[in-house]
Amino acid sequence: MTRNPYIVGIGGTINPGSGTECALQIALASAKISGATVRLFGGAELAALPHYGPGMIDRTTVGHALVDAVRRADGVIIASPGYHGTVSGLVKNAIDFVEETARDERVYLDGLPVGLIVTAYGWQATGTTLGTLRSMVHSLRGWPTPFGATIKVSPGLFQDGSCTDPAVAGQLDLVGRQVTEFAHRNLGEASPCERRSSCSSCSGCGSSLLDPAFT
Repeated sequence: MTRNPYIVGIGGTINPGSGTECALQIALASAKISGATVRLFGGAELAALPHYGPGMIDRTTVGHALVDAVRRADGVIIASPGYHGTVSGLVKNAIDFVEETARDERVYLDGLPVGLIVTAYGWQATGTTLGTLRSMVHSLRGWPTPFGATIKVSPGLFQDGSCTDPAVAGQLDLVGRQVTEFAHRNLGEASPCERRSSCSSCSGCGSSLLDPAFT
């Protein structure tokens, strides 16, 4: 019997309880329900990272923990706010620490499923930021999962760790589920969700694989 996939979440902002970090936590919760073990690197830990550069890994315990987690990971979920049309510096700096794996047997994110989440106050920034994240993942040899969640943030969208919009919650659930299901496949085992249902909607999770707008 194979082990549970290990999924690493990276994202957030310097603001405690940010919508970006809440979105990431919801996606990780979905991954956990789908059979994964999860590890979150949220805004507070990312803010503790120094600017990445040669030798900086030896000056930061958080950096060591992040790189070690990425080395163990069977999948990754990255969540960034869209700042001026692109990825935030905080999240980009964390991604730069993956460079420490350049000489590993598994280089960077080679072959890993990577789920992507973008939050912003306008739709334009969500689209350009998602495209940038996908390019970054490709450059790190990862596989962006088919569905990327783009979320236009509004007051009250996230409350007490939950999402008040069922359509947005469904997007985040799908991100977490897809990453975990691909990780299960890489490990040679069907996910609990796949074992429960093989139809076009996941009866086990109660969510359609289609965009809610088309169901």
